[in-house]
Amino acid sequence: MNAWITALGWIGSVAVISAYALNSLQKIRSDSLSFQLLNLAGALLLIINSVFKEAYPFTFINTVWAAIALVAIFRMIRKPVVK
Repeated sequence: MNAWITALGWIGSVAVISAYALNSLQKIRSDSLSFQLLNLAGALLLIINSVFKEAYPFTFINTVWAAIALVAIFRMIRKPVVK
């Protein structure tokens, strides 16, 4: 079980860093769904890891990170498409 939790934490870390790198290299925009989904997925996996490792400050920051991504995703979904 511990190996799975550690693997989830690594995958989450890669997702968050990938989102940041892709945005910094202008491959994806910060207002894109792919950027927000990478951040959300990464944060959720890091939350799982940090809860099991009892790293609660890390759990807190990733919960906030996930909440920000969710708000951004819901705003994208509600935003009317302009052509």
